[in-house]
Amino acid sequence: MVADEERKIYILDTNVLIHDPTALQHFDEHDVVLPIVVLEEMDKVKRGFDELARNVRDVSRQLDELSGSCENLEEGCPLPGGGRLFFELNHRALEILPESLAKGSGDNRILAVTMSMQQEHPDRQVILVSKDINLRIKARALGLVSEDYRSDRAVDDLSVLPSGVIRLDEAVWSAMGENMEVLQHDHGNHYVVTWPEEPPLPTANSFVVLPGEREVAMRCMEVQEGRRVHLHDIHSYRHERNAIWGVQARNIEQNMAMNLLMDANLDFVTMLGLAGSGKTLLALACGMHQTLDMGLYERIIVTRATVPMGQDIGFLPGSEKEKMEPWMGAVTDNLAFLLGDVSQNVSALLGQHRIEITSLSFARGRTFTKTWLIVDEAQNLTPHQMKTLVTRMGEDSKLIALGNNSQIDTPYLTAYTNGLTHAVSHFAGWEHYGHITLKASERSRLAAKAADIL
Repeated sequence: MVADEERKIYILDTNVLIHDPTALQHFDEHDVVLPIVVLEEMDKVKRGFDELARNVRDVSRQLDELSGSCENLEEGCPLPGGGRLFFELNHRALEILPESLAKGSGDNRILAVTMSMQQEHPDRQVILVSKDINLRIKARALGLVSEDYRSDRAVDDLSVLPSGVIRLDEAVWSAMGENMEVLQHDHGNHYVVTWPEEPPLPTANSFVVLPGEREVAMRCMEVQEGRRVHLHDIHSYRHERNAIWGVQARNIEQNMAMNLLMDANLDFVTMLGLAGSGKTLLALACGMHQTLDMGLYERIIVTRATVPMGQDIGFLPGSEKEKMEPWMGAVTDNLAFLLGDVSQNVSALLGQHRIEITSLSFARGRTFTKTWLIVDEAQNLTPHQMKTLVTRMGEDSKLIALGNNSQIDTPYLTAYTNGLTHAVSHFAGWEHYGHITLKASERSRLAAKAADIL
């Protein structure tokens, strides 16, 4: 049992609950205080069909259940972690704000509640939790303790996020060779090695680059007990004769990506990379080959997270496809490149090659069967949106999520908390999932230099 003076008091900002509707379950044995202004702000955005309104309604239902089952709200409502939830109604707290801060501002009212709680409980640590950077800075300027909401982080350190590639040095590879088994498989060598304590153990469908000037890459197909790792040679798409729809890999990471994309046993592939690294082009080329040439899929669907899931794409005249076309310039540019024909209009190109452009707002409730689904700009998805999308995938379908963690546009999402990072960290090691990080820009010399220095 934690002593009262050791239990912290967390004051929550509105954006915490909107960002993560389950936030109240993540404060363990500590107490949580909701200023009444939080409920007022939530009330303003509860109507609608977008993700924001859905989250607000979800939180409201939780608060209704908690308060309805509580005998005495002044003593607090029990929370799952052992703490208690309090609703702060003390409007007199506004009197302690500095004169320079507007009394009618919602953020300042939350600051006033935090200052009031700190004065009432000098023996306990009072912490303001907010996703709003400016509010956290104002709180610190007033001598308050403020923190970002961290329970939504998929990883605490981006360096531990799987890159899909492990590079071995000569000493490590030589040590592995002492008890190596050499077998055969359809595309070359099959090595079975005992993996040392360092570097970290590879996951299924990640790649190992052997030492040497040739940069030979092998794919980890299985990890057995005793740290026995099965490494297979990979297919080379770096030669013109193996090009897919005229596209050949320009570097070793692109070759790894094409091996994952062309593997029909994988249901889910994620690709992180800089602008111009070839993510969209590779996904389109491999999708068109397997849909139009091999017949593995019946259609290609391309969508983009720039239009947030759940938000309406507008009431202007035009079909869904026509409204989405301005967002899909990267896709149509790459499609024209693959077909070598820039003269036809976009609708003709898409219809002729069984490619659909759709909005993510129409994903809920659908089932994608025998579909090659490309999600561009997936770093702008929340974890909940990513889950919604992945759970829409039916039999004989493949989901390809593309993104760049340095280009996040969605408010309150970071490289640590977005849906793409969430998927990469949680799916790593599953036998039907693959991930690769593309590090080189191949768009042009200018684009590569800009990505490096700007």
